[in-house]
Amino acid sequence: PRVGPVTRRRPRAMSHMMQPTILLLREGTDTSQGKAQLVSNINAIGAVVDVLKTTLGPRGMDKLIHRDNQVTISNDGATLMKLLDIVHPAAQTLVDIARSQDAEVGDGTTSVVVLAGEFLRACKPYVEDGVHPQIIIKAFRSSCTMALAKIDELQMNVAVGGNMRDMLTRQAATSLSSKLVSGHKAFFSEMVVDAVLSLDAHMPLSMIGIKKVQGGGLQDSMLVKGVAFKKTFSYAGFEQQPKRFESPKIVLLNVELELKAEKDNAEIRISKPSEYQAIVDAEWSIIYEKLDLIVATGCKVVLSRLPIGDLATQYFADRNIFCAGRVPEEDMKRVAAACGGSMQSTCHGLVPEVLGSCDLFEEKQVGGERFNFFTGCSAARSNTILLRGGAEQFIDEAERSLQDAILSTRRLVKNPTIVAGGGAIEMELSKHLREASRNIYGKQQLLVGAYAKALEVIPRQVAENAGLDATDILNKLRQKHAQGATWYGVDVNDGDICDTYESFVWEATVMKRNAIAAATEAACMILSVDETVRNPQSEKPQQGSMMGGRGVGALRGRGRGRGRR
Repeated sequence: PRVGPVTRRRPRAMSHMMQPTILLLREGTDTSQGKAQLVSNINAIGAVVDVLKTTLGPRGMDKLIHRDNQVTISNDGATLMKLLDIVHPAAQTLVDIARSQDAEVGDGTTSVVVLAGEFLRACKPYVEDGVHPQIIIKAFRSSCTMALAKIDELQMNVAVGGNMRDMLTRQAATSLSSKLVSGHKAFFSEMVVDAVLSLDAHMPLSMIGIKKVQGGGLQDSMLVKGVAFKKTFSYAGFEQQPKRFESPKIVLLNVELELKAEKDNAEIRISKPSEYQAIVDAEWSIIYEKLDLIVATGCKVVLSRLPIGDLATQYFADRNIFCAGRVPEEDMKRVAAACGGSMQSTCHGLVPEVLGSCDLFEEKQVGGERFNFFTGCSAARSNTILLRGGAEQFIDEAERSLQDAILSTRRLVKNPTIVAGGGAIEMELSKHLREASRNIYGKQQLLVGAYAKALEVIPRQVAENAGLDATDILNKLRQKHAQGATWYGVDVNDGDICDTYESFVWEATVMKRNAIAAATEAACMILSVDETVRNPQSEKPQQGSMMGGRGVGALRGRGRGRGRR
């Protein structure tokens, strides 16, 4: 019998599997999402916080970071976060909040990072148990609002009926107590307060300069009521100039007083040598005209941002005038603001209104360097801190410590309210939130309690870094705060607890407010991320680079100039 052709039917499952794959993202793109991604981000931030938390408090350790053949020793949170080169995208948030705290307040950069990490660590079990991140975010934001309201209720304005200077000095000493210069905090806190109080009402930070001079000890540091900068590069004839003037007129220039090689100015085509000599003579005439115009003002000090050559240096020396070229722009601006002059880009029109003045100008030796001092500045109040010390890394860390103290003291002058430090305010806030959570219904109660417990990380870490039994210290603090002792915190000197307000461990309210708000916001931001998309292709460097070259310049020539006048 005839058999017909056999037909095979394709299974339905196979047809379902053969549907085309939809590609939304470029090949090689890595995507991770969901609960696992959130827990991964929390773990990454916890790893960064573990590096930083040992630097917290007056007994915190320092970190040594070796990068690009440069060694940095510091325990400043913002500095360390900047130098650590964190590549994890979520952990970059910690760098941002440390920088914002540093820019806004100047102090509390380590605290804000440790708090953010602890908030996330506290909510991690709830994330793993399936609590929706938006519920956690809502609870944390309401907790933050309650905490900030409690800080406003507890803050003390000791400037009212008290001594403002004492409050500033004690707060500056507290800021410096966790730094490398803590052994000299009494000396430097007075210096910082003097520097800040000598500014005008706007308190511009640019009017406080910090100059580092190696050699000597920290106690050799000094505060100069005026402007001081290091002696600039000088030519022959400089030593013949006077180095001290009383009530001198000061000219500030952005003009080059130097003979230039011809190739730098223009291309010159001549038919006979005498024409070339005429051009050289004209150049000398131009520079002598500039020098004559400067001398005609009656000034005794000439500063320029551009070079002042050997001819001009000797010319001024013959007329008992001091000059300095290549002065850094920052120092020129401070001299202009302090002495009342304005920088001129031409030597014509040097009227008395554009000249500056000060009570005394002198050049003095400081360690192995010579410095130019402008004191008694009439136009604006400014000052310079000359910082002495041994190793370069030590002076750099001392400079960072003073900058933090200056920033926090300046902020306290504008907002003169304080709270007690040493973990006292965190323990009181923790107690307040625990009590408030009992009146909250549902999951929010647990989350507010977790937020309250996370606040205890500050006193716990301060105690641990001082080598104390953190569990014992926290139990004592909880007992005292439950009995109504609001300002009890960690006493690292005696290894116990004490009333930190009575011990003058004071911190600016604005610093604590900013730290808690920024840490909460950072934690909420991390919790709101449920997917990370990463394309390795986009991170590869671009292939090829532009190659450029420079031709060989013509031979330099100057010609024979006229003799010195």
